[in-house]
Amino acid sequence: MTLSLYIARRFLGTVARVFMIFFAILMLVDMIEQLRRFSNAGVGLAGAAQLSLLSVPQTLYRILPLIMVMSAVAMFLGLARSSELVVVRAAGRSGLRFLMTPLLVSVALGLLAVALFNPLVAATSKAYDDMRAELSQGGRSVLSVADTGLWLRQGSEDGQTVIQAAKSNPDGTELFGVTFLGFDKNGLPATRIEAEAAKLVAGAWELTGTKSWDLTAPNPELSAVREAGPVALPSDLTPERIRDSFGTPSAIGFWDLPGYVADLERAGFSAQAYRLWYQMELALPLLMAAMVLVAAGFTMRHVRFGGTGKMVLFAMLAGFGIYFLRNFAQALGDTEQIPIALAAWSPPIAAVMLSLALLLHLEDG
Repeated sequence: MTLSLYIARRFLGTVARVFMIFFAILMLVDMIEQLRRFSNAGVGLAGAAQLSLLSVPQTLYRILPLIMVMSAVAMFLGLARSSELVVVRAAGRSGLRFLMTPLLVSVALGLLAVALFNPLVAATSKAYDDMRAELSQGGRSVLSVADTGLWLRQGSEDGQTVIQAAKSNPDGTELFGVTFLGFDKNGLPATRIEAEAAKLVAGAWELTGTKSWDLTAPNPELSAVREAGPVALPSDLTPERIRDSFGTPSAIGFWDLPGYVADLERAGFSAQAYRLWYQMELALPLLMAAMVLVAAGFTMRHVRFGGTGKMVLFAMLAGFGIYFLRNFAQALGDTEQIPIALAAWSPPIAAVMLSLALLLHLEDG
């Protein structure tokens, strides 16, 4: 028990040091990028640091598996150089039994990352996007999906228009059961239009089955007008702007993903990418354990055997290979070329099996 606690404490310390090193490097690089990007908006060093603090967590979360493999390599090399691995084996503990503590720690870190760090990253990413939109004067995202349906926003010289629809086609260019609420330049409601369907064409929404109200009239209901034929409503939206407003699945917190997927499907959108991301998050603890096994397979050996540098290189290449294989599987899953379960779970399972095979060969011959 004492040995296990020592190994766990040492491994956690190594992970923390590697994590902070990457955090410092990413902060420095990102601050320079923020200063370059928003220098015309009057952003100084403090503003760039604030933007970087909101942006860097997302990058750190993406490279957590790489941080894990580097931390494991550093720890096993340190134990080998101090001959602690030799002492552990001499005490009668096999290499595979010794690995149980780092594996449990890596799985625990993976669970904490999914349960706590993931929602934090989603919140900081959203805050960063809002600040970036304000500084670039490009406006916030025009699209939002909730349990009440699909919400869009468009602007013009006369004011803003909020659009709410019960359902949509997959790319958001055809809406059904839609309401257009127009606001004047002072932000006061000016018009309301309800339509059975709306289709986005070049520079306008083409509405069918409409009823409109002038909200500035003394009695808007008496001034309501029904139109059976198509009605054109000017719009600055494009299919590309609507598509880009969806963002990435990583911007949604882990605990909010199931509800968001249900809202997307209720609104008529495809939730394939979000379902895949949810399964990949569930598989993250297994991937973290796989990275520890990969590092152990190449570096949990005595330094007197020689070739330490080559073994470290092999461990890093294997870790990067698994990381890019995971991203490649994600791309295949996003395009529905392979099932979601296969895309999310096959890379960590394959990494665990191959690493265990290597460890069994080295330990037991």
